[in-house]
Amino acid sequence: MPSRNLDLHGNVPDKSGVALLLIDVINDLEFDDGQALLEQARPMATALSRLKRQAKAQGIPVVYVNDNFGKWQSDLRKLIEHCFEDDVRGREIVEKLRPDDDDYFVLKPKHSGFFSTTLDTLLDYLQVHTVILTGVATNICVLFTANDAYMRDLRLVVPSDCVAANDADVHTYAIEQMRMVLKADIRPSTELDLSQLSEHPESRNAEGDGD
Repeated sequence: MPSRNLDLHGNVPDKSGVALLLIDVINDLEFDDGQALLEQARPMATALSRLKRQAKAQGIPVVYVNDNFGKWQSDLRKLIEHCFEDDVRGREIVEKLRPDDDDYFVLKPKHSGFFSTTLDTLLDYLQVHTVILTGVATNICVLFTANDAYMRDLRLVVPSDCVAANDADVHTYAIEQMRMVLKADIRPSTELDLSQLSEHPESRNAEGDGD
């Protein structure tokens, strides 16, 4: 991860109370139900691309938390090249959400972004108290990562328009579980005040449960 201090002119700082996590968006979607997930992910990618631009303008670091597809030798560059050069189903999503040079990248072997990864270390280094979880799939890797973030006393924001599952009903159920059980703020990205999120919360419920 970057160790030098970065300014706010298109780059991210070394310290931030909030981090934007993009979960498994670098994804070829070449699996069962991949087409169904693609259909749900298209509007998500548009909303998430906009949210990412707004976050970076506020100095909020962006962290790509991505599956290693069972190969520990995988890296971000190879995953992106695969999605572009092999003309896979998920290419259009990757085109919208391709990382910038100053974004962070964490490789994960399982569903949770915290399991056997450096995410804990990175968030501690950045002094993060609030994570904005986005990406796919709402009911699997996003939910597992949210569970582990909650156990670490991190405040959770899961914008409902910036996550997707292969089925709309499954997505709705998972997002409601995160709201009720994990106290996540699930307001859509258009209703988020990113500058307010950066203020250190007195409690995990400082922003409310979301609707």
